[in-house]
Amino acid sequence: MVIKVFLATSSGSTAIKKKQQDVVGFLEALKVEYAELDIACNEQNRMWMRQNVPEEKKPSNGIPLPPQIFNEESYCGDYDTFFDAKEDNAVYAFLGLPPPPGSKEAQEEEDEEQEEEELHSQEEEELQQLEQDEQGSEEEEEGTELQEGEEEAE
Repeated sequence: MVIKVFLATSSGSTAIKKKQQDVVGFLEALKVEYAELDIACNEQNRMWMRQNVPEEKKPSNGIPLPPQIFNEESYCGDYDTFFDAKEDNAVYAFLGLPPPPGSKEAQEEEDEEQEEEELHSQEEEELQQLEQDEQGSEEEEEGTELQEGEEEAE
């Protein structure tokens, strides 16, 4: 799986340049394999990016600005969603990649799985207790019916 970052190498906007540098720098720091695809010098890249950004994610003018991030053909998001994922320590999930062992994201996933397992086993215990209580109630009713039947026989 290769992460594709669509960017404009000859952008006149300093805001876009900063956002692109932020994304690329963070991916490099995480040692995530990625490919930079220039939309300023390559019409094919520009058209592919524009066609593959989901309609609901496009700005009101319909033209998405770089950087746009994909995992192969799957759209991950733009700079704002990348930034939110970075703030939430969820970049690997954002990119559709498994977190490396020992990372905060991996630890959070393990913690969530452990909580789910504990909750599941707790629910099973409660269910077993309910079944035992029901069996006990049925046995008590049978015992009461037997006693009543014996009393009537006397």
